[in-house]
Amino acid sequence: MRELPIHIRLDAGCGKTLYEQIYEYIREEIRKGSLLQGERLPSARFLSDYLQVSRTTVDMAYGQLVAEGYLTAKPKRGYFVGDAKDLFNTGIESLEEKCESTEVKVRPAWRYDFSPTAIDMSRFPYATWKKITKNILVDARSDMFALGEPQGDIELRRTICRYLHGSRGVNCDPEQIIVGAGNDFLLLLLEKILGRHVHVAMENPTYIRAYRIFRSFAYPISLIPMDERGICVEKLTKSGAQLAYVMPSHQYPTGISMPIGRRMELLQWAAEVQDRYLIEDDYDSEFRYKGKPLPSLQASDRQGRVIYIGTFSKAIAPAIRVSYMVLPYSLLERYRRECSFFSSTVSRIDQTILNEFIRDGYFERYLNKMRKLYRTKHDLLLDELKGFERYFSISGENAGLHILLADKNGRSEEELERRALEADVKVYGMEAFRMEEIQTKMAGQKVPGMTATMILGYGGLSPEQIREGVQILRKVWC
Repeated sequence: MRELPIHIRLDAGCGKTLYEQIYEYIREEIRKGSLLQGERLPSARFLSDYLQVSRTTVDMAYGQLVAEGYLTAKPKRGYFVGDAKDLFNTGIESLEEKCESTEVKVRPAWRYDFSPTAIDMSRFPYATWKKITKNILVDARSDMFALGEPQGDIELRRTICRYLHGSRGVNCDPEQIIVGAGNDFLLLLLEKILGRHVHVAMENPTYIRAYRIFRSFAYPISLIPMDERGICVEKLTKSGAQLAYVMPSHQYPTGISMPIGRRMELLQWAAEVQDRYLIEDDYDSEFRYKGKPLPSLQASDRQGRVIYIGTFSKAIAPAIRVSYMVLPYSLLERYRRECSFFSSTVSRIDQTILNEFIRDGYFERYLNKMRKLYRTKHDLLLDELKGFERYFSISGENAGLHILLADKNGRSEEELERRALEADVKVYGMEAFRMEEIQTKMAGQKVPGMTATMILGYGGLSPEQIREGVQILRKVWC
């Protein structure tokens, strides 16, 4: 049961009755999205005791909320937040007038959302995960609730080590692996290891979240253009960067897979100067639909210059906030000397659950199912896009969970996105990932003409939604 935040304050001298104050507080919490549909509220008895008011006062407030549709009352179960999505679009102006210092934002729910980051959770083995969790909690030892090792439990690191070597060709020992709650934490930790004022180079377009994290370090950042083989090493060399953040297996958002020749150029660049490193973000590496999976860049590293980062969030579920970083031995020594006092950010129970899920083969079986599912969606999307070739160049296929459509008719991304939104279809433009365009716009300058490129993700859509959404795009774009 979700309890209301304790900061609710009732004021007997404000000119409003107590039941009105309770009613208005809950109503605004629902409107703001702080209380979500289906969440259970405290019982009237509990809330009256908690607020030190009569039971009748709470009953009146709840009754008014039920009458207006904000709550639903279920016999012998209690009060639950109702389906108030239609209420979000009514009374917003008056709410903003009441809360002039608070900006109320309502995120629209598009009928068809081709998000490149969405995934399909329909095949997740909930029963298996629940069984593993239950068994672990039943057999839990007292040491499982202790702080644990800073780098993560050794059993999980051994399991990750075996998995990475078998699936990605990564050559490492368990002692080189650091487990953390998401890539954000690992990059923050890496800043402590590498030190301040490190000049970093990034592919352009690039992963915006990583760009913002590096900016928060006050790192000088060079944006390096890409060609059909990935980041341009010649321009990387001229940038004077000491660190390069790359996604060689499936670059986000362009979808480019870096060939072996360009990888060797990158490794040579890193080996030329002492303390040069490559950060390999192995994004979307698990999902490839043509040929064998490409080995990691780290698999070809013989000089200890690649820092390898991966996550289970996309391969398993977004809520599994477990990522891992493989440090070269030279940086591992620095980590132990200067940063090993940082505690692990993943609970030992979660680590144990994930370890058994991978170790006992459940993860591999689930991944194989998801590859087949995403392959079916991938092929369906490409089949539905037949005929678009007259208006767009299609690329980025055969890996990942999105494809790219580059316009051939000189239209802008804003125009294409607007036409799609008017038909209740959400698509995404490449401009949002090109940092030089974002910086130019922020400076109030006109962005130089570039080919409009739209990103269509298919991971979170059903086959029916893919068909229907593409048919709408055909009408508004072609």
